[in-house]
Amino acid sequence: MAVAVVYESRTGNTKKVADAIISQLPDDTVVATVDECDSIEGFEFAFVGFPMHQFGPDDVAKGFLSDVCGGHCVAMFVTHASPEDAPPLKEWMNAFREAASGCELIGLFDCQGELAEPVKQALLDSDDPAMKAWAEADDSAGQPDEGRLEKAREWARTMMRIAGPH
Repeated sequence: MAVAVVYESRTGNTKKVADAIISQLPDDTVVATVDECDSIEGFEFAFVGFPMHQFGPDDVAKGFLSDVCGGHCVAMFVTHASPEDAPPLKEWMNAFREAASGCELIGLFDCQGELAEPVKQALLDSDDPAMKAWAEADDSAGQPDEGRLEKAREWARTMMRIAGPH
């Protein structure tokens, strides 16, 4: 089965998860960043990964999912600075599902990544008390940790079984 892994990573969190996923895939898997990929034609299945920006997918992720992944079988992975049990996370992840509505989305994995220091500083400097409090309570240092990366590896194996030969 021809498989691709395409991802966007600005701080390294999403790349760590992509590397964990890649470690579970065939040696001939094609790996590229979103900037390097303008088509997933010819692949039976693709893993696509993005960081969360401002509580959902940014324009790069939305465009890639719509323009490149539309009509294709994909499994999406997302990194964010929130713990996986944060109450608003479900709504934020729904924004990724909506962005992928033109795809055959067979799975969605998310995990905590480390909040980038410039973002944390901007939140601490914010006039919004909720954003300031969120930054002050941030416990994302060192994420994604080995436990989260192992969950990504398990998820990749499951997605490969689900995708199977088409």
